[in-house]
Amino acid sequence: MKANIFIILIISVLSGINAFAQHGTVYDNLTVKSNILSGERKFAIYLPPDYDRSQRSYPVLYLLHGSGDDQTGWVQFGEVLRIADEEILSGRATAMVIVMPDANTGRRGYINDPKGDWNYEDFIFEELMPHVEQAYRIKAEKRYRAISGLSMGGGGTFIYALHHPELFSSACPLSASAGPLDLQEAANWLSRRSEQAYSENQIKSYFERNSALHLIKTMPEEKLKSINWYIDCGDDDFLYEGNSLIHIEMKKRQIPHEYRVRDGAHNWTYWRQSLPDVLGFVSQTFRQH
Repeated sequence: MKANIFIILIISVLSGINAFAQHGTVYDNLTVKSNILSGERKFAIYLPPDYDRSQRSYPVLYLLHGSGDDQTGWVQFGEVLRIADEEILSGRATAMVIVMPDANTGRRGYINDPKGDWNYEDFIFEELMPHVEQAYRIKAEKRYRAISGLSMGGGGTFIYALHHPELFSSACPLSASAGPLDLQEAANWLSRRSEQAYSENQIKSYFERNSALHLIKTMPEEKLKSINWYIDCGDDDFLYEGNSLIHIEMKKRQIPHEYRVRDGAHNWTYWRQSLPDVLGFVSQTFRQH
């Protein structure tokens, strides 16, 4: 009888250890000091199930939230912990670190302001990325670095990958706000950002730097082709036009990419369904074939 109880206790302990090992960890209120943005900036991070028990380094996915959310958006509404755990433990995705910055601190948005007084994009590349890739066991190479995001974060995904194709192996914009489609739209966007007028040169510079469609039309093909593209936008999404035009332009220029139009709108139901495919897609590059 005592032997049976002992065996049951051993099994229970091992089961508890195994269950604990099957979960990743999320920290959603971390900070990094920013000289560029004059203060501390928040970010969240997902660490895969075996992170605390290994000494290995991991690929990284930068995952950007949309307008109105912050670094907790993908944690709370996107269920990143549950979905990433399921995909990694099933083998559909490789173990990776996921970094989720807060772009709703001070001003919304992922890009630099044309007037130079809010350089969020510089913060990402010069401060946040070096910080997390030194503080955590992350493989700091293009092949092992990917980016994705939804809506405003989908726009950030396009722009960051297009501005720095040397840094990202994969880019997966979801329901992306793809930036102004022409100069007039650029002027309208800027007028909503500030009561102060922007000059024609500022508007032109803003358009040429932050229109994903313009960049895809004008960038060298070899740079565009150096990124694995996965573009996803629902058939009822109000941002369909920009995503469709980008897909058409990529087809014209023969830029390899995956383009998905599924049944759905601009909401978390759609993006939660997108995330497993994103994790699987970026893993294709992270893995050796």
